[in-house]
Amino acid sequence: MVEVRVQSLGLDRTSNTPVVILQEKNGTRVLPIWIGPSEASAIAMELAGMKFSRPLTHDLFASVILGLGGSLKRVLITKVVDNTYYAELVIQRGAELISVDARPSDSIAIALRLDAAIYTNDELLENAGVEVAGATGNAQDFLEGQKEFGGLRAEDLQEYLRRLRPEDFGRFTP
Repeated sequence: MVEVRVQSLGLDRTSNTPVVILQEKNGTRVLPIWIGPSEASAIAMELAGMKFSRPLTHDLFASVILGLGGSLKRVLITKVVDNTYYAELVIQRGAELISVDARPSDSIAIALRLDAAIYTNDELLENAGVEVAGATGNAQDFLEGQKEFGGLRAEDLQEYLRRLRPEDFGRFTP
């Protein structure tokens, strides 16, 4: 397994979908994972250090893990099947290790809150990832394009989130 970290969040300009970019901790390869807007917001808020008076969903789940006497040991992004990524939360409670199936986006949001390491396998980085240093063609365009369509520094993101108003969001109808 290869340890990765959240390098940035972006917005795919072709699908208008948020993308979390994971970069190997001791290397140059990155793994883009397309995620939902609410998970992107949860990741962005944690990266920006924003805290709320009441727990949001990922904060609640982190509190439940701790409240039950567990700790999040690591997140494993294990595979991709039909363009869907799979992940596992590895929780330790006493001597017991519990593996919980989860979406990578939720897993990343929780890992950030609990300061847990995130891992993926070498095969995913080779097949689904792109190279940062010396990248050519689509990989280079993708990474440079991030700057144009939503890759934000923590300070910019914090300012953006601070300016959001309830009217900026569409009405949710289930």
